[in-house]
Amino acid sequence: MLHDLRDAEWTKREGLRALTAALGAQNIRWVGGAVRDGLLGVAVNDVDCATKLLPADVIARCGRAGIRTVPTGIEHGTITAILKDGPVEVTTLRRDVATDGRRATIAFASDWPEDAARRDFTINALYAHPETLEVEDYFGGRDDLAAGRVRFIGDARQRIAEDHLRILRYFRFQTRFGAALDDVAEDACAELAHTLKGLSRERIAAELLALLALPDPDATIARMRARGVLPVILPEACPPQVAALARLVAAEREQGIAPDPVRRLAALLPPMPEVAETVAARLRLSKAQRARLIAAAERHSDDAASPLALAYRLTPPVATDRLLLAGADARSLQGWSAPAFPLKGGAIVARGVTAGPAVARLLQAVEARWVAEGFPDAARIEEILADELSRAAP
Repeated sequence: MLHDLRDAEWTKREGLRALTAALGAQNIRWVGGAVRDGLLGVAVNDVDCATKLLPADVIARCGRAGIRTVPTGIEHGTITAILKDGPVEVTTLRRDVATDGRRATIAFASDWPEDAARRDFTINALYAHPETLEVEDYFGGRDDLAAGRVRFIGDARQRIAEDHLRILRYFRFQTRFGAALDDVAEDACAELAHTLKGLSRERIAAELLALLALPDPDATIARMRARGVLPVILPEACPPQVAALARLVAAEREQGIAPDPVRRLAALLPPMPEVAETVAARLRLSKAQRARLIAAAERHSDDAASPLALAYRLTPPVATDRLLLAGADARSLQGWSAPAFPLKGGAIVARGVTAGPAVARLLQAVEARWVAEGFPDAARIEEILADELSRAAP
């Protein structure tokens, strides 16, 4: 059963009331994810607004009301209104004039149904009146939402031809909202999977990671592999890796560890650093994501021998990745912070050791034993140091 939007927290924001007063309730509608998630009773962060007003008029009206605006996507009719309780993207109604699967040439439209017709899925084409919160639904989106059905608006192949990324968006939305598969959509995505090759790597990476961040993406990933979609964007993900993802998702759930999309991407790759490097470059991952993916690919069968030592050496997040990917227990690392090694070179010099390589070797030897013993207290460090000094004595 769907919820009443009047009960949704986001609809009570002061900033939205101020924006409505500035632009006129007859000229705007809340649209997209906020309406969809509000009907589902899901928490909403971002709110989008569709408007009949042209961008220049939006800027002028907001200015007169003391609302600052930023022309974040003015070439596509989008102005961001900076409100006290969060920014809102205000986009003039649009219709597509021409599309090539990667970008669209648009013209401004004059009515809500025309704007709705260019959107991807019925559940994303729901418009709410800013005052009454009555939902305007032109393509059966409310029924689809209630039924857990993700359905393209109009002809699925035509929608995909307009923007090839909609293939990946379909699988992401189906994973999040779908209770039953839409055969028409599935067939269209499989048939046109090859068109994903024309998209930028950044767009593919963003959608893939967003999908992998969902609670249970493993069944969808397996289906994408079977339908020929996954091999286009991630050919390295062979059946054994798809099975590894399912095991990882199960382990995360069993151990109460939050999902991580980069960790899950690592599960889809063979444990080979050179492969991780190639995939990270191809998907244009950030430096931090690249480093984590490669570190996960360097996992060893003996990683589970000492989880805390592993975490001290690699950081808890990376150690958690490697333990989970190896099927080991990573719960001991949750909330754990690596202690600082308290011994300094000066303490060794004070024992009569000449500053230089000898001090460095002693520090390394003492630290290795300190870690192996589970980070004992300062008294034990003194004992370890004394023992190492005696060993090093001529």
